[in-house]
Amino acid sequence: MRRCCQGVGLPCLFKGVGMAGARPPRFLLVFDFDETIVDENSDDSVVRGRALPEPLRQSPRGGSYNEHMQRVLAFLGEQGVRPADFRAVYENIPLSPGMPELFQFLSKHHELFELVLISDANMFGIEAKLRAAGVRSLFRKIFSNPASFDRRGFLTLGPYHSHKCLECPANMCKRKILSEYLAERAREDVEFQRVFYVGDGANDFCPSGTLTAADVAFPRKGYPMHRLIQESQEKQPGAFQAAVVPWESAAEVARYLQELLRRKC
Repeated sequence: MRRCCQGVGLPCLFKGVGMAGARPPRFLLVFDFDETIVDENSDDSVVRGRALPEPLRQSPRGGSYNEHMQRVLAFLGEQGVRPADFRAVYENIPLSPGMPELFQFLSKHHELFELVLISDANMFGIEAKLRAAGVRSLFRKIFSNPASFDRRGFLTLGPYHSHKCLECPANMCKRKILSEYLAERAREDVEFQRVFYVGDGANDFCPSGTLTAADVAFPRKGYPMHRLIQESQEKQPGAFQAAVVPWESAAEVARYLQELLRRKC
């Protein structure tokens, strides 16, 4: 069971420092990638300026987007797009407004926050961007669709897993990933006082529904996650338990977390 140290003095945050066998409490901070950490959809970034055949121009309706991107990447490989080209695209995707400030804050307080990233993009692109931004080491774990280069130099993509959730795409349910991660950490005797979830998309709404009243959802303002939370709150007040803090700049997330620490958790 996760508990919050509401009303406990700041020393509670640091009581493990310098004490044998003890450790400070931890918070889990979960990030999405596309249009959250970066200010674009990375799948759109890799095809920008390239002429796609008609069947690949539009995302499939009712079909598998993951499989659609497999076909897109295969086509780009056939057109001569190589590993260095893909890497350059991912590395140059701009971070979302305020994201450097948020990462700076999290780096300063790294002993308090455990970071994971759950994204329906791909591992190659995410790793490339995080390393280019100098923030890869902040993340304990990244969950995304496997991606690697084959003998031809084509970027190949696969599904992350299978699941039974009816609300999520067939290749990834972020709720399942988050629930399994929390269970895994609990088995390792790591219990988070609070979970914070920073996202934007419809597929971020599903995992945010597992958050408790002690937790906080940070939906990007005006994006699908924000809209779905609002609709949920209107239809069934109280069903969505977590506090909701919309953001336009990730610096707002940093300020919220800073205030949380200032108020001694």
